[in-house]
Amino acid sequence: MNLVVDILRILLNVVWWIIVVQAILSWLVAFNVINTHNDFVRQIWGALDRMTEPMYRPIRRILPDFGGLDLSPLIVLVGLAIADRILVEVLISSYGL
Repeated sequence: MNLVVDILRILLNVVWWIIVVQAILSWLVAFNVINTHNDFVRQIWGALDRMTEPMYRPIRRILPDFGGLDLSPLIVLVGLAIADRILVEVLISSYGL
């Protein structure tokens, strides 16, 4: 059981970092620090978008339109933090503490 919880926590951590990297990349693109005409940047941008869009889509349907402000990554990060806390509690309860 502990191994499964540890693997799930590692996967949550990887997803968390993917979302953070995508957010930073989107800011760099928005402020024209990096250019999406570069093939490498465009490939990274597309790969990150394909990985995160399935998580954002249901949240974007529920949230009202805030104009240029997208809060779906923040909500996904909060959900990941809650899921991690739940997994930690499962891990602690399995030790019988």
